[in-house]
Amino acid sequence: MNPSVRHPAAMLAALALLALSASARAHEVRPAVADLSVDRAGGYQVSIELNLEALLAGIGPEHSDTSEAPGAAEYAELRRLSPVGLRRAFDGFSEQFLDGLLLSAGDARLEPAVLDVQVPPVGDTGFPRLSRIVLGGALPPGATSLTWAWDAEFGPTVIRVPGPNADDPPVFTEFLQNGVASDAIPIAGAVRRDFSAIVRDYLVIGFTHILPKGLDHILFVIGLYLLSTRLSTLVWQVTSFTIAHTITLALAMLGIVSLSPSIVEPLIAASIVYIGIENTVTSRLQRWRPAIVFGFGLLHGLGFAGVLTDIGLAPAEFVTGLIAFNVGVELGQLAVIAGCFLVAGLWFRHKEWYRTVITNPASVLIAAIGAWWFVERTVLA
Repeated sequence: MNPSVRHPAAMLAALALLALSASARAHEVRPAVADLSVDRAGGYQVSIELNLEALLAGIGPEHSDTSEAPGAAEYAELRRLSPVGLRRAFDGFSEQFLDGLLLSAGDARLEPAVLDVQVPPVGDTGFPRLSRIVLGGALPPGATSLTWAWDAEFGPTVIRVPGPNADDPPVFTEFLQNGVASDAIPIAGAVRRDFSAIVRDYLVIGFTHILPKGLDHILFVIGLYLLSTRLSTLVWQVTSFTIAHTITLALAMLGIVSLSPSIVEPLIAASIVYIGIENTVTSRLQRWRPAIVFGFGLLHGLGFAGVLTDIGLAPAEFVTGLIAFNVGVELGQLAVIAGCFLVAGLWFRHKEWYRTVITNPASVLIAAIGAWWFVERTVLA
């Protein structure tokens, strides 16, 4: 291959790989969410929402896409089981599941029992089915705090303590990976976490929501990068996008703005189509482009809010967690831009053929992927 086109070809190949992964969001392995509650009679209960099929198929955190994991065939079979069939499959795994849990009250390891397994109907087998496992037991006398952990092979988990009312935000939230145990969770009284731990957790969540999980956000940022080789052009666009998604992310988490994912997700796909097409018809930043990008940033902010809504933000951690998450998102976006620059911009941004060989083909491919996502999220949903 001619050296002058080797790196552009690499960039197009990477985009083609994203095209082949266009449905990866449907197969994403998301962290389990465990809600911990204690009653006045001295009993405790843990309600765990998770992808039960992925757990049974042994698809752990090392696989960001269930369709690419070694257990993909078993996962597909489990995904087709009726609720009764999947519950029976879990019965044979329940002992191993309980062995992988570590719920402690002080130095005493608790031995919870499986109280219920709730499995939704099959539905669209192309999308994950979230089941619920309810565990419970009695606390030892004098217990003042609880600690939660589970086997690293089960994947990441979020441990939460729900608020007093159903609609209240959780009073405690912690994101755990690699089998790490939670902080001690007081049974009574205020729950406080270390500032650095909160920042670390939400930085990681924000960054990983872009890399490697946010394929639609990745394509949008690449589209912004491709318009021009001038740094000022990119700065204006990214600044506009950042301000916008920060606004709607905060408003959504405060409950001021709410829009169904069935509306937000297709519109995010449409924003990718627009950016890809506009890149092919103009070679410079038009006056309206920052305003358009700002509007799309508002949509993407609502998309970012989805993951934080699933995890929850305790009121005492709200500002810190929101800022850390947003910084993590920005670091993920900067990593995407840096990757684009290293693959193509560093070597070829001043070449006469840069737009013809890199910008236009890549933008067309981005628009095509966005169009497929739009159809997938509307007509095929």
